[in-house]
Amino acid sequence: MKINLVTPAGKQSRSGNRTTALRWARILRNLGHRVTINSSVDDNRTDMMVAIHAWRSAHSIRTFSDRFPEKPLIVLLAGTDIYEFQYTHREETIDAMTRASALVGLHELVNQAIPQSLTHKLHVIYQSSLPLPFPNKPSRRWLDVCVVGHLRNVKDPLRAATAARLLPEDSRIRIIHLGKAVEKRWEESAFQEVKNNSRYIWRGEVKRWEVRRQYARSHAMIISSLFEGGANVISEAIVCKVPVIASHIDGNVGLLGPNYEGYYPPKDATALSGILNRLERKPSFREVLSRQCAKRAELFTPKNETACWKRLVSNIKSS
Repeated sequence: MKINLVTPAGKQSRSGNRTTALRWARILRNLGHRVTINSSVDDNRTDMMVAIHAWRSAHSIRTFSDRFPEKPLIVLLAGTDIYEFQYTHREETIDAMTRASALVGLHELVNQAIPQSLTHKLHVIYQSSLPLPFPNKPSRRWLDVCVVGHLRNVKDPLRAATAARLLPEDSRIRIIHLGKAVEKRWEESAFQEVKNNSRYIWRGEVKRWEVRRQYARSHAMIISSLFEGGANVISEAIVCKVPVIASHIDGNVGLLGPNYEGYYPPKDATALSGILNRLERKPSFREVLSRQCAKRAELFTPKNETACWKRLVSNIKSS
């Protein structure tokens, strides 16, 4: 089939949406389809459209649905669709979800967050990642914990830095943050944090290979988000053999499982600091997290993601 993959993220973007679009395009091409990545509806030779983000792609979804009502339409539910826009921009978001032939969720608890009338359309496809091509070599001098994500409200981006301030004076923990500030105020806050917090290092936006190099140098990864649709940084860290510390939200629990021991309550810097201190003082705790993450790794392989896409496309073509 000729597939139009629509994403609101432009060619130069390093956002999660763009990363997802490129990976999905590669998977679908490997399955034998012709895929173009656009920011809007393609011409009438398109056999199917895949839209990343229900609300941000709502216009394209509506246009395609009206113009080609008989053609398959797959819509990815981003975290903001599920936990924000279906409430704040309800009419457009629910309309986009309703028009879809199939909905794709990125974690196993999405079905609890969308209208029950739409759950029959839902397919969970875990985002995959590749293992590191070189061995992990974390610092012996420091205990480096990385944060990988842009600085914006939903990420609660400086929570790890705040937690690091609360650690004992002799702690060797450093927070290494990779990601750009999407607003001036976050840039100013990050610079201020760097100035006043010797345990916080902000490296700004970097290339993908630099992110992977940081995984190899890290003892753990923190995801402090207030909500997530199923963050690819979790699958990346797990596949790269880096244990995860995560805010206890559905998007993280839906990837790491309900019994994972590396959770802390969202926004709770004291609790996060306690986990970091435990990570440093008790190697056995780090080993527990590593084992639990390793048990989830099979979910995040390219083989599994490709099989899920093959099954979804086959089902949608035959329906």
